[in-house]
Amino acid sequence: MTTLKIPTMADLAAEGRSPEILFWVGCAGSFDSRAQKVTVAFCKIMNAVGVDFAILGNEESCTGDPARRAGNEFLFQMQALQNIEVLNMYEVKKIVTACPHCFNTLKNEYPALGGDYEVVHHTQLLQSLINEGRIKMKEGGEFRGKKITYHDSCYMGRVNGVYEAPREVLQALDADLVEMKRCRSNGLCCGAGGAQMWKEDEPGDKRINIERAEEALSTGASVVAANCPFCLTMMGDGIKAKEKQDDVMVYDLAELILNNMSH
Repeated sequence: MTTLKIPTMADLAAEGRSPEILFWVGCAGSFDSRAQKVTVAFCKIMNAVGVDFAILGNEESCTGDPARRAGNEFLFQMQALQNIEVLNMYEVKKIVTACPHCFNTLKNEYPALGGDYEVVHHTQLLQSLINEGRIKMKEGGEFRGKKITYHDSCYMGRVNGVYEAPREVLQALDADLVEMKRCRSNGLCCGAGGAQMWKEDEPGDKRINIERAEEALSTGASVVAANCPFCLTMMGDGIKAKEKQDDVMVYDLAELILNNMSH
């Protein structure tokens, strides 16, 4: 197995170099076992196509998104200012992240605190790498003709209006994209948004992720594609609750592309 080459910003700074792009791994991508697979898949793709990137490593802290969503503004500002200090010290210009929550916070909320960066989501970077011909797909890969449905995460979709990039990435798989009833600007949250990930459900007769999983299953798709670590967890759990985990897989777009790349 090839070893992943992932330098830290500190390593490169010691050599007097700076990368083209900083990969912001995020808390989920660093510590959640499911999201770690997405981090590895995305790094393998960037290594394979020669993207010049680095990570902050131990110098990366939570963006503060969960704190702000849960109402702890003081903690958010403390975390954000600490991160901005580190990012500005390394003179970071461009950031890519696989987490829509990190994407939204870095892109839309850090500028007010002195952190101005070009921020892209990994699906947008994957789309441009495919369009530039740097990612080449296998002829007749394993998803060709398979039904795939795509779940719009709230922060990529309704908050930031990014609908086309992930769908264009899926088109490169030659799969049959089937949309859920609620999609794009009418999409439904996976159930983890607004810091809901860290608290018990409010009283009710149905969990949001079960509702969303039922919608995904009703499309007849064998793969649910997501672009967010929280959505991956919630959709995966919803499909398990419906006892369909042997028939329907939940993947991040980076995993789908890695499986289908011609190396």
